[in-house]
Amino acid sequence: MIQSSELILNPDGSVYHLNLKPEHIANDIIFVGDQNRVEKITQFFEKIEFSTQKREFKTQTGFFKGKRMTVMSTGIGPDNIDIVMNELDALVNIDLETRKPKENLTSLNIIRIGTSGSLQANIPVDSFVLSKYAVGLDNMLRSYLIDEISEKNLEEAFISQTNWDLRKGQPYVISCSETLEQKIESPRFHKGFTGTAGGFYGPQGRVLRLEIQDSELNSKMDAFEFEGTKMTNLEMETAAIYGLGKLLGHNCLSLNAIIANRANGTFSADPYKAVDELIAYTLQKLSE
Repeated sequence: MIQSSELILNPDGSVYHLNLKPEHIANDIIFVGDQNRVEKITQFFEKIEFSTQKREFKTQTGFFKGKRMTVMSTGIGPDNIDIVMNELDALVNIDLETRKPKENLTSLNIIRIGTSGSLQANIPVDSFVLSKYAVGLDNMLRSYLIDEISEKNLEEAFISQTNWDLRKGQPYVISCSETLEQKIESPRFHKGFTGTAGGFYGPQGRVLRLEIQDSELNSKMDAFEFEGTKMTNLEMETAAIYGLGKLLGHNCLSLNAIIANRANGTFSADPYKAVDELIAYTLQKLSE
């Protein structure tokens, strides 16, 4: 039995941070970072049957073209993803009354829809990126046993090509769900490595008043290549989603609307349009 200090429940029996009970979520779940983006997606639903919010975690479940779906905001960063993925898994794979894992496990389909800046000049603003692999620079997933799910040859190539300082921790590489990739992909998507950083400023090479450990890291990551695949973008969630998803047995895929290009300094003239198009496309594919 899992102790109450390890799996914390609210007085009403819902999981602690997400404020959800098992009946509140669908098998198909869309993640967004910003709580205000939840309703940008659920506005297209024919019906919303459940809605709640606790802290930055906002959840709405309803129906799109007859298909039950859940949309949830995760907030920012790998630490938040650790909370969201573990509590979602508990909702479907742990009996919350007996506090024991279920014999028959459920696999969720989880798709992250985000915005990001491209690292490559040939990935223009207003295009879409599908994260074939995620490179975790954050260390959070290293708290778990990940050797069986990580891509060690890609990790070694990344460390070598970027001259990564291992005092910051060892990067890890996790692949996306092939099942969801095949369901979602189209010629509009660029595929590659998505870097997941543990912060927004220094960890992503931004300098305000503090010097950073490696001022050339961004250019090294831009140049990183493995068998023709390059880094496409840098954000703060995807590697944690992919890693915990694989460990827990869920299908995970991360999609981004590119609203900026850091390689050539451009920004989308209408970033909301690209995001709306990605939302509409993803909802349609999930409903099929």
